[in-house]
Amino acid sequence: MSMPQHRLLILDDDPEVGRHIGLIAERAGTPWRSVVRVQDFFLQLEQWQPTHLIIDLVMPEQDGVQIMRTLAERGCRARVAIISGVDSRVMDAAMRSGLEHGLDVRGVIPKPFPMGSVLAFLQQDAEQAPVAMGRGDAVQDALPLGGRDSDFSAHLWTAELERALESKQFTVEYQPKIHCNAEILAGFEALVRWEQPFGSPQLPARFIHLMEQSQLIEELTMEVFGQSIRWFATHFPESGISLSINISARNLVETRFVDKVLILCEQHSLDPQRIIFEVSESSAMEDPTMSLAALTRFRMKGFQLSIDDFGTGFSSMVQLVRLPFSEIKVDKSFVSSAVVSSESRAVVKSIVDLGHSLGLRTTAEGVEDQQTLRFIKSIGCDLAQGYFIARPMTGERVMDWINSKWGSTL
Repeated sequence: MSMPQHRLLILDDDPEVGRHIGLIAERAGTPWRSVVRVQDFFLQLEQWQPTHLIIDLVMPEQDGVQIMRTLAERGCRARVAIISGVDSRVMDAAMRSGLEHGLDVRGVIPKPFPMGSVLAFLQQDAEQAPVAMGRGDAVQDALPLGGRDSDFSAHLWTAELERALESKQFTVEYQPKIHCNAEILAGFEALVRWEQPFGSPQLPARFIHLMEQSQLIEELTMEVFGQSIRWFATHFPESGISLSINISARNLVETRFVDKVLILCEQHSLDPQRIIFEVSESSAMEDPTMSLAALTRFRMKGFQLSIDDFGTGFSSMVQLVRLPFSEIKVDKSFVSSAVVSSESRAVVKSIVDLGHSLGLRTTAEGVEDQQTLRFIKSIGCDLAQGYFIARPMTGERVMDWINSKWGSTL
């Protein structure tokens, strides 16, 4: 007797995500439907009887854990895969929850989803037994959707990213930073966005690691640098305002990178001291010896250096002291919770005090209300950045924002 044809039902609040997964399903010859509302999901589940379900973990009406609990209560026997951009430990915990409720959860698919992961989910052997329930090693035994056909998936994503670079799909938004005490403009952080032809703009967390893996990060960094330098030099040719740009650990090992950005600054008559390169704590500590050489060259050329997301890694004090940073940015996870958490307040104050003791400027990210701004002022933090001050915006909107706050002059 022939096996029934697979039918895939996708639940994701972004219709473009559902469409992309559906197009991958078509390659496997699998009929598919995609919905954005939980109500429609359960209606399709009853009427269409899908054999495979892909569920976004973060939904506006109900989260994926609640949805899986309802599926279990209804005795659902379809195979399930979880898709999300949340931390891998959260996804693993959600998967374990589904397994322990008795669902046939076959794996997790991180966003941006590799094509091979979806195909692996749909093409898994029907005879393969589901994972035993209630075992502590359930996640390890489950189908590793992120791993199968990884070379094939990486090749597809590399091609997609290369096309995005060629067609200028990457744009830049700017988030202001202010001096805490005077509450006047101090500078901007340039933030890259992927403006895909269909769907909403993708934030860096969704594609930066893919750019690093595919060796395209230098080209992306130079594209961001070129766009932001042109905008910055046009609107702020002579001022004390700075421009911060994020760089990757990959940029630190590219020997010609600092020379390329220096040439761009010279072409636009910009003093390198007005440019701040932000390096994440983990990137800076990945290879301290290589980082020391590269970061020293940046400082020798006049650029400033900021250690980003400080407090989230495990860097030693010795390495922090020996690397030539000019700024510490306190991670927003501590800053945004400082008003309600005494532990977060203690961490933020300790980092600000540490920075000042080393002669470094301190910036607090994640300032989202007046109380938080008041707190970081009280502990002597130098600069503030966050939604309470301004959200990231296009270059045109930045100028409107400046005019609305300070008029035509700062």
